[in-house]
Amino acid sequence: MSYRTTRSLPDVTLDDVRGAQKMLGGVARVTPMEGSRYLSGLVGAPVHLKCENLQRTGSFKLRGAYVRIAGLLPEERAAGVVAASAGNHAQGVALASSLLGVRSTVFMPVGAPLPKVAATRDYGAEVRMEGQVVDETLAAAQEYADATGAVFIHPFDHPDIVAGQGTVGLEVLEQCPELRTLLIGVGGGGLAAGIAVAVKALRPDVRLVGVQAAGAAAYPPSLAAGRPVSIGNPMTMADGIKVGRPGDVPFRLVEELVDDIVTVSEDALSSALLLCLERAKMVVEPAGASTVAALLSDPHAFEGPVVALLSGGNVDPLLMQRILRHGMAAAGRYLSLRLRLPDRPGALASLLGALTVVDANVLDVSHVRTDPRLGLTEVEVELHLETKGPEHCAEVGAVLRDAGYTVLD
Repeated sequence: MSYRTTRSLPDVTLDDVRGAQKMLGGVARVTPMEGSRYLSGLVGAPVHLKCENLQRTGSFKLRGAYVRIAGLLPEERAAGVVAASAGNHAQGVALASSLLGVRSTVFMPVGAPLPKVAATRDYGAEVRMEGQVVDETLAAAQEYADATGAVFIHPFDHPDIVAGQGTVGLEVLEQCPELRTLLIGVGGGGLAAGIAVAVKALRPDVRLVGVQAAGAAAYPPSLAAGRPVSIGNPMTMADGIKVGRPGDVPFRLVEELVDDIVTVSEDALSSALLLCLERAKMVVEPAGASTVAALLSDPHAFEGPVVALLSGGNVDPLLMQRILRHGMAAAGRYLSLRLRLPDRPGALASLLGALTVVDANVLDVSHVRTDPRLGLTEVEVELHLETKGPEHCAEVGAVLRDAGYTVLD
């Protein structure tokens, strides 16, 4: 659906974005754009990936953070800056501050992934662990700003942040001048708003589509209400777009300039991350893969050429491991089975022999012998298998049943 109003825009213009691009020269990388043969075949038109996962600090966040901090007055720089973030914004603020010679303090939630905490420190910030959730961390950072005079650097709700993120849009138009549809992951909206300012000013014919995780989709109700609306307890693995309320500044721009907002499921996010890794050879975090998830969910909904923005690649290895397993399951590449066997020598070997016939790779086997539901001569076996897709899963189940095994789940 499209959302349009006559509301006047905040003071973020194409000239602001172009000024930000000049400011970022030699600081932010012009990230590459890579074609995807697989996605192009799926969509039926050329699909390109804009690889902001290869940006310095691993995401687009450096762009806006640098422009915001570079624009501070000398006395504001002397007071230092403070930010709150679980990862990408933290690293962007830390590096931008170091490059500009400004002291930075970054509040991160207790339990934030250790690689992100370590990277933020390595980029030069003082890291303080406060709060169990980001809202508590945000409150702690704002209290610090009030007490010390440090300038609070919001992750998305400021015109300078929006202008800095909009430089991605200028690069996309330069790299893919034939562009017809641009997919952008949306959390608070700073990235989508900045890109929209740049792209719609130069190419109003380009369709801009924002993508949100279904469990953290604050924009659809906000757009329906005509104002930013908070949603309770956003839930998604895509922490980079896990935002409960749109920012005031980006909301007005998204409302006016972004053509559509779509949502994607957790299964789609997992499958997209797996696809990026296997087919594009790209390490992408769930938020960064949201645009690919939209293509997988409805490939014929987008006129090509299409550019899908991979907004970041900072994924915790432990989360990556869980997501890949989930993605394999969602894609029919991973199958768990429970079944009962006679508790006698050779029974398990016979079962594994049956699986060999259908070329299913056994990843893990566990036995249960003490469940009261089992007969005296029975054992329950749980199998975890690597399979080749939904049809292969169905074939595995059929072969086991034909061999006389009782498949419980």
